[in-house]
Amino acid sequence: MAGSVAVAQSQLGTVEVVYCDAEGIGAEEGVMRRDPSDIIKVDDLYYVWYSKGKISPGYDATVWYATSPDGHSWTEKGMALGKGEPGTWEGASVFTPNILVAEGRYWLFYTGTSRKFTRPFNPDSKIGIAVSDSPDGPWERLDSNPALTNSDDPEDFDSHLVDDACLIVRDGKYWFYYKGRQLGKGPGQTKLGLAIADKPEGPYVRYEGNPVIPGNHEVLVWPQGEGVAALIGTTGPKEWVRSIVYAEDGIHFTKTHNVKNVPHAAGAYRPEAFTDSNNGTQIRWGVHIGSRKGFLPFVERFDFKSAGE
Repeated sequence: MAGSVAVAQSQLGTVEVVYCDAEGIGAEEGVMRRDPSDIIKVDDLYYVWYSKGKISPGYDATVWYATSPDGHSWTEKGMALGKGEPGTWEGASVFTPNILVAEGRYWLFYTGTSRKFTRPFNPDSKIGIAVSDSPDGPWERLDSNPALTNSDDPEDFDSHLVDDACLIVRDGKYWFYYKGRQLGKGPGQTKLGLAIADKPEGPYVRYEGNPVIPGNHEVLVWPQGEGVAALIGTTGPKEWVRSIVYAEDGIHFTKTHNVKNVPHAAGAYRPEAFTDSNNGTQIRWGVHIGSRKGFLPFVERFDFKSAGE
């Protein structure tokens, strides 16, 4: 098994999560917003990207974005990326975006599927990249897309699908964490992998020891000191869920914190994510998928605080 969580509970820290509205991109009748990206700050504005559509699972979505001066009140700016051509790997939906800032440009990672959504659904997702000189676009898809596809080996953890990119810069390289699912497995058996590239456009080469985390249905990592931390949600082996884990080498993770009221499919403000500074600290706030009776999924703000704060 990748990593270790053999830490006495008494030695673990505890993080409590509180929630409030993300005004402007919150609950709205008949509108689905979900899968928010990590958040970047450009000049005086925060930016976030997310899936927007009309069905709860997001398999009809396009990628939209919003800006905010304070991380609380957001202005939806419009569509950043539409669906691909019909019949292509991204022709049915584009969703689960994330952002990389590198070489003075903006690199939008996103997931695509080719099949129209029906129930039951067996997604065939792959991950692509679009690039722009501005966080407001326009975005140009890379000719080399998709950047990451499901493995050809049915025994691999990601032989059915790949999804949910999360990028950091580490040791002068681009570390691309993602989730994968093996052929024949269900969503609850999703695991997290890693691919690394010398350039933001790739090629991204899988880490030979994948998966690096044996669970979790979403991906949120950030640089912390000389290592990498990750937030683990509600899916996976019981000793891993609802926690923060840490790996000095970015690969072999150990549990450091329990998390009360853990966010769902979160994106965070990670100011050191692309600096390669070794000065990253624990995330403090971000956005996630909120839920409320009578509404489709929406974007909601979360804040971390230490127990007793």
